[in-house]
This record gives sequence, structure tokens and C-alpha cells, in this order.
Amino acid sequence: MGMHETDLVVLGGGSGGYATALRAAELGSSVVLVEKDRLGGTCLHRGCVPTKALLHAGEVADHTRDAASVGIRATWDGVDMPALTAYREGIVAKKYKGLQGLVAARGITVVHGEGTLEAGPAVRVGDEVYRGKDVVIATGSSTRTLPGVELGGRVLGSEQALALDEIPTRVTVLGGGVIGVEFASMWRSLGADVAIVEALPSLLPADDVVIGKQMERAFRRRGIRTTLGTPVSSVTPHADRVVVRLEDETEIESDVLLVAIGRAPVTAGLGLEEAGVVLDRGFVVVDEDLRTAADHVWAVGDIVPGPQLAHRGFQQGIQVAERIAGRRPPRVPDHQIPRVTYSSPEAASVGLTEAAARELHGDAVASFEYNLAGNAKSEILGTSGIVKVVRRTDGPVLGVHMVGDRVGELITEGQLVVGWEAHPEDVAPFLHAHPTQSEALGEAFLALAGSPLHTL
Repeated sequence: MGMHETDLVVLGGGSGGYATALRAAELGSSVVLVEKDRLGGTCLHRGCVPTKALLHAGEVADHTRDAASVGIRATWDGVDMPALTAYREGIVAKKYKGLQGLVAARGITVVHGEGTLEAGPAVRVGDEVYRGKDVVIATGSSTRTLPGVELGGRVLGSEQALALDEIPTRVTVLGGGVIGVEFASMWRSLGADVAIVEALPSLLPADDVVIGKQMERAFRRRGIRTTLGTPVSSVTPHADRVVVRLEDETEIESDVLLVAIGRAPVTAGLGLEEAGVVLDRGFVVVDEDLRTAADHVWAVGDIVPGPQLAHRGFQQGIQVAERIAGRRPPRVPDHQIPRVTYSSPEAASVGLTEAAARELHGDAVASFEYNLAGNAKSEILGTSGIVKVVRRTDGPVLGVHMVGDRVGELITEGQLVVGWEAHPEDVAPFLHAHPTQSEALGEAFLALAGSPLHTL
């Protein structure tokens, strides 16, 4: 058995883990990064990046079908799955190679293998022990399943769905959150018949209610069926189909079922509790600085309660590396982290929903919705949707919520306005280029500032 001493050991090489390692190395620490699979984790290899590549392919498919509406002759001949897979895998491979080069250039030691935490703190990988002055746990998340429902065969998690070698004819998506909505949108664009089942009364239930309503309307126009507010009572796989039975006794048959009801933290079997880390329903309990209950052991990313977003993992990794180095970086609250659903149309939001704002401030809340029908660039792109801005009356902007193609590219402005607690009157004078979809945000700010231009 070998013992290795280093400044920092990071357990997990996904978004949060590699960001921690990179920043710590930049600040002068020696770093060992332990990863049982591949650097980049779920996000790069089985999540964010490959799914967005498929969603882009779906957008191209939709544009091909609709080309005649803008005077372009094009023919939809279907999906070339080997070529689509090669495109997706090529994107991932390029990003993976770049990440490997970045980690190597920082002098980070990558150890491939399954690690477990030991007191000290240290991480054991087989017969080797890596002892650090600090250890950061960044083991991420995995597909959450319903009790009694096992993944396999025609019952898929998101990772198995990415590995399909053909587009299924009929799909049922169990869960109307971000993952379910994105896969439903992608499969519909690529030619599948799609139904979504969500136990709560709205799609994207974590977002402002207006986003769910807009998405339901858009999906209805696209032929995506949604069953809301009805929990599932059973899932029965057969040799040639899957049958989902709802509590109202409705049955839905499809070729495959995607289980997309959320992500569970990967914390079991890692020796965390034995080393003094406290867990709560599988999540790691941390303080405001992301310290665990064990001395010099920190946690970042999806194992920390809150929104499970890759960019949140990046942020937390950077913050922990800086805190270990004695710095005090500003802490961005979870609700100020931008959230994007990359479906067609997209949804993007930051800050408080109107309901959450009213819980805090009562009637001292105002909101304005600008319909993208009034936006020239949206008309050119052929998208519908809304931009909704929520403010405290005579106070700052509290939330920005949008639905429409490409609105994910607009959310950074919303993040700055909300994060800097700007008043609509502060930002209304700033111009937005014409014609752009960003003008829709400008119109909402103008209206809340009491000086609307293109609205009544």
C-alpha cells in the first residue's frame, strides 16, 4: 500500500470537481483528482453537452420541415442515426480532449479508480491512499427512479436514452421537469410521437407559473401530449411495449419510457458518514462555506442540496478552492443562478418567481409580461413566447422569466440586473440593438419604469 501526500484531493472529476482542481492549482496547490470514469462527468459525457447536440439536430430537423415557409426548398428525409451519433460523439470528444489538456497543463495528478473517503482526511483508491490537507467531495448525481421501477430494456434513464441506436416511434416521458421537457422536445423534433406525464399540475414546476403555461401551449401546438397533475400508479414493461398506468386508471402505451423524475446524489458506499460527513436524505450537509461536518472536508455540486446545475458546480468548485486558499469570494445565492431549459421553445429564468416574491413582499410586487409577438426578431425566427419581469414596487428587479427560441442567450442580462439589485429605472435607459430579441427585455424594463415604448 502506498501513501501519497498532497495539498488537495478532489473525489470526482465532473463539473464541480474539475473546477475545484483547476482553481486550486492556479492558486498554487498540489492537487490529486480521483475519477472512476472520465473527466467531465455526467455533464460532458452523458448530460448537458450531448443532449444539447441532439437538441440542435432536432432544431435543424424542424427548420428543414418548415423551410418552405421562408421560401427555401428542402426535403425532410428522416434521421441518419449513425451520422447523428457521430456528430454528437465528435462534439463530446473535442471538449473532452480540451479538458484533459487543461488539467494536464495545470499539473494536476489524475488518478483513475473508485475512491472512498477516510478520516485524516484522505481518499483511498484500491491499495493507494492520497492524504490531503483538504478533501473536496464532488461525486455528482444519478438518475432517480420510482420505487419498484427498474431501469433496463424499454425503461430508460437519460443515459440509456442517449445510447439508443434509433429514434423510437412512440415515447412516454415520466417527469415534466428540465430533463423530461428537453428529451420530449428533442424526440418530437426527430419524428417521434411523444407524451409527457407529470404528477404536479404544471410543466417545469420549479419555474414561474407563466413558463409552464407557455410551454404547455407550445408543446400542444407541436403535437406533444401532456398529462398533468396525475401521479403514476404502475409501470409494466412488455417484450414489445411499456404500459404506464396512472392513478386515474388511464393507460399510456409506448415503445420506450424515459424516467426523468430527477437526479439522486451519489453518496452511498463512499465512506462519507464513517469519516464524519453528515448526510440528509443522501445529500451532504454543508455550511455556508460548503464545509462538511468533517474537518477539512468540503462538498460541491449535485450532492449539495439546491439546483443541480453544471454551472452551479463550477461556481461552488471555484469558491471552495479560493476559501481553502484563504480568500473570501462572494457567495451567489442559489436563486440568482440562471436556469435554462434547452427545448423548443427554450425557457430561461433567474431570481424569484412572482409567487415567491409575493411570499416575501406581499402586495408590494409588480410584474410585466411582454409578448414576443411584438418583437421583430422573434417574428423573423418564427417563435412565440413571453418575457416576464418581476420587481418590488418602487424597488429592484427580483426575477426575470422567459420562454421562446434562443432566450437562454438572454438570461445573463437578467442575472446581472437581479444580482446587482438594479431598479427598472436604472436599466431602462440602456439601449438594446434592433432588431434583437433582447429588445423584449428592454421593453419590459421600460414598462415597469413607467415609460413603455411599444406597449400600452
